[in-house]
Amino acid sequence: MYIIADNLTITNPDVADAMDRTNPEKIFHLVRQCQAAGAEMIDINSGPLTKQPAEKMTFLVESVRQTTDLPLLLDTSNPMALEAGLKACKGKAVINGFSLEQEKLEHILPLARAFDTDIIGYLLYPNSNVPPDGAERLAVALELFAKCQEAGIDGDRLIIDPVIPPLIWQNGHTQAMEVVQVIRTLPDLLGFPVKTIAGISNLTSGRGHQNRKPVFEQCYTAILAEAGLSMALINVFHHGTIAAIRACNILMSDKVFSWL
Repeated sequence: MYIIADNLTITNPDVADAMDRTNPEKIFHLVRQCQAAGAEMIDINSGPLTKQPAEKMTFLVESVRQTTDLPLLLDTSNPMALEAGLKACKGKAVINGFSLEQEKLEHILPLARAFDTDIIGYLLYPNSNVPPDGAERLAVALELFAKCQEAGIDGDRLIIDPVIPPLIWQNGHTQAMEVVQVIRTLPDLLGFPVKTIAGISNLTSGRGHQNRKPVFEQCYTAILAEAGLSMALINVFHHGTIAAIRACNILMSDKVFSWL
């Protein structure tokens, strides 16, 4: 399971300030911190970027690229910003992402073929609502796969995000376990080793007992690892969860075990 830092987001005041002032120093510092904490990939979440989308996304990508050569995920709903970001990193990034929403099928999905990149597909209805159970999620997965084929994108370019629900939802804990079953089922459903990604931090978002949240996050991460999750999008400063992912990777490896 790869560790992807979700810390570089427009909701982070340091990132927002860096973009407002076009000063990359805070981004340099944040990326170095993420890499030191164990990040193996960096998600750049710029938000919709309604003003100067191409310029701002180019600034973000180039700032990160000056600091690290880790693989990048570009997370924006603005196709103009996304295209600029892909050009800035010469296409060597993952598009994060698309859904069955018509605008994204028309403007986001084609960029994956144009730049020959992987693309994350969210198991959401066209209205962006979350399916109520595993069966509905799998039905959406089939539609996403079909849309990729129609767009001329190879199935192995698709990375599926089953969308982890917050525990505080009325049926959050049961939906969370449905997500686990979806990850287990996808390879048989689509007929190849499907890559999957999940936003681990979603599980404990919202109100709740702060001291208990890390325990649920770490336990759920272990369950996802056993189910075969490929990539974990996570706050890499949740050090206990990062340690849990690393332990899971060791336990599931075919290499000879060592405490070193």
